[in-house]
Amino acid sequence: MSLQLKPRVAVRAKISSVGSFVPSRVLTNQDLEQIVDTTDQWILERTGIRERHIVDSGMATSDLAVGAAQVCLERRGIDASEIDCIIVGTVTPDMLFPATACLVQTKLGATKAWGFDLSAACSAFTYSLQVGAKLVESGAHKRVLVIGADTMSSITDYTDRSTCILFGDGAGCVLLEPCDGDEVGLVDFWHEVDGSGGGALCMPAGGSLHPPSIETVEGRQHYIKQDGQTVYKFAVRKMMEASERVLASAGITGNEIACFIPHQANKRIILATAERLGMPEERVVINIDRYGNTTGGTIPIAMDTALQEGRLKKGDLVLLASVGAGFTVGATLLRWEF
Repeated sequence: MSLQLKPRVAVRAKISSVGSFVPSRVLTNQDLEQIVDTTDQWILERTGIRERHIVDSGMATSDLAVGAAQVCLERRGIDASEIDCIIVGTVTPDMLFPATACLVQTKLGATKAWGFDLSAACSAFTYSLQVGAKLVESGAHKRVLVIGADTMSSITDYTDRSTCILFGDGAGCVLLEPCDGDEVGLVDFWHEVDGSGGGALCMPAGGSLHPPSIETVEGRQHYIKQDGQTVYKFAVRKMMEASERVLASAGITGNEIACFIPHQANKRIILATAERLGMPEERVVINIDRYGNTTGGTIPIAMDTALQEGRLKKGDLVLLASVGAGFTVGATLLRWEF
C-alpha cells in the first residue's frame, strides 16, 4: 500500500483521544409500540435500531457534550484548562445564543479556550473535525476539542411514527493535537452540500423565516420533518460517492481500510456503502441498534465503540462518512495514531 498524501503541511493533526456520553434512560422499540402504530420487527428490519437513549427533563446538549469531553480528557490525562478551542457540531443547541460551545467551556472549566458551534446536521462532526484540524495544522492551536452532540428528543414528534423511531440523544468527543515524528493523522477529506434538498429534512419553524408563534406551535412545525424516500436515496448514493472520492484521492481501495465508521442513520445504508467499497462487514462499525441516530453524535460515539471493542489499533487506516440534512455530505480518511 502506498498512501498518497497531499502536499505536506508543516504540522499534521491527529486524533489523540476519544470519549462519548449518552443519558441513562433507554427508549426501546417495545416502548414505542405503546406510543405510535409501529412494531419492534418493523423498526428493526428497516433501520437496524433496537433502542435509543433519551435525556431526562433538565438535561441539554451542553450536558451531553461535557460528559463526552470529560471522558476524552481523562483518557488523555490532561486538564480542561489545557484546551485551546472547543467546536460543537449540533443542530439542537441549548438555545439559539449563546453558542453551546460557550456553555461547554464554562461547565468543563476550559478557562483558556474559545469556541463556536457548527451546524451541518448529521455531517456536523466530520465538518467540525476538519475545521479543528486546520486550526492545529496552521500552528494556531495545540489542542482542540471537537464534539458532536445532539438532543434529538427535543425536536422529535412522538406522534409521527416515520421519524420518532429513528432518533436518540448522545455526544462524542475527540481531542486533536499535532502529530509526532512520522505520524500521519488526518489524511484527506471530501465535503459537499446540495442545498436543493434542504426541504426534504428540516425543522420548518423556530428561525427567522418562521419565528415561534401560536400557528407554528399548533402546526407542529418545531419538530423534524422528513421525506424519507428522498433522504434515503440521496444518502445511499452520496455516502458511497464521498467515500470513493476520498479513497481515490489517497490512492487506496476500500479493502485497505481497517475500520469504516459511518454515520449511523440506517443499517441498510451502511451495509450498501461497505459492499460497494469492497469492505467486509467485520471492518464496519455499527452501533445503531443501541443508540439510534444521534445526528452529530453518531460518528464519535461509534469511534468510541470501536476503541472499546479493540477494533482500532495504531497505524490503522480509518474511513469516516456522513450524509445529513442540508443536504450535507462528508468523508474523512485518517490514520489512527494511539
